[in-house]
Amino acid sequence: MARQISVHKRVVVAASIAAFAALAGVSAGQYAVAGGAGLISSAQAAEGDGGSSGGSGKAQHGSTGGHGTTHGSGKGKKDVMMKGQGGPGEDSDRPIWAGVKGGKAGAGTRPSSSGTKKSDLYGDLWVILRDANGVPILNSAGQVQPIDANGNLIPLDAEGNPIDPTLVQTVEFSRLSVSRAPAKVLDHALNEAIATITAPNAVITLDVAGRIVVNGSVIDSPLENLALYKAVLTNTLPDNVKALLPANLSAASLLAGAADKTGTLTVDTVVYLNSILGINTVTNGVTTSYYDFSSVKYDRTATYENATVTVLVKQLDGSYLPTPVNIYDAVFSGSAWVDPTPTGGAADFAAEANDALRVIEFVHDSAAP
Repeated sequence: MARQISVHKRVVVAASIAAFAALAGVSAGQYAVAGGAGLISSAQAAEGDGGSSGGSGKAQHGSTGGHGTTHGSGKGKKDVMMKGQGGPGEDSDRPIWAGVKGGKAGAGTRPSSSGTKKSDLYGDLWVILRDANGVPILNSAGQVQPIDANGNLIPLDAEGNPIDPTLVQTVEFSRLSVSRAPAKVLDHALNEAIATITAPNAVITLDVAGRIVVNGSVIDSPLENLALYKAVLTNTLPDNVKALLPANLSAASLLAGAADKTGTLTVDTVVYLNSILGINTVTNGVTTSYYDFSSVKYDRTATYENATVTVLVKQLDGSYLPTPVNIYDAVFSGSAWVDPTPTGGAADFAAEANDALRVIEFVHDSAAP
């Protein structure tokens, strides 16, 4: 399936409660790369850290799938903004201040008055019920509806807080927490990526996961991929740069290139991240319109059934032989992705991004011993 960068309209959601309420692998141990599990539901997302704030931009996108947002903190409740916030690890680009009380853009705390009603960025941390575009579906009281690990709605008290907070799932951002860094961080990364892409005589292709390859070298910097992802979805990538990129470049693959190789990308991850980056429109800390994924449609079989990568396969004598391996079989066991929203949408985008992430992980883990 060709991955196209195409422009999309925004879905505008009024900030009022009434308006919101109306929206009701395969083990790689045998392989080693010689050169150059499908999407889980939002209800299966792992625990993680949260987000910050952002402005708005023109909506553009590059291909297919995802899930959404939630929060809610009552008096005495553990601040989920702090959950999972350690120092930067080897698999994380998280800056020291990210998620720390008093950090950039209030990333480590939230107002004591914040609740689950308006789906503000402080609250966009839980796995919640969403529509096909990733927009929160509120209950009759105008509150977001958190989902437990089995996909069931979690009962709320009158203030919108979970009666049993241990059932709430928070969304893991890990390396993507760098999205809360000052704008100049991503601006610098974008300039670096553009300089590589526009270098004289540059030959630009895509790798098996859909990442940009320049003169045989993959742009694998998480920061550069995140900066490119934001630029594509906000339609701010310079025209001369867009003209150099393959027509089937997917924003989903750029997102995969920015994420932890061992992580999972869900609709919740995508929607929260888009609010943090300003891809969604955020007003006074509240997401008021969402990137439009309605025309996104992903087909794993069409994308990967003929995709191969050369890896070193261990032989009986202990040696390794360069061998082409089919990605569809090696990574996905030949299984198709079943779209929960047949008309397409955020789930498609998240599925494509998560599949690309699995392919990246496979290639990475199959490095020669």
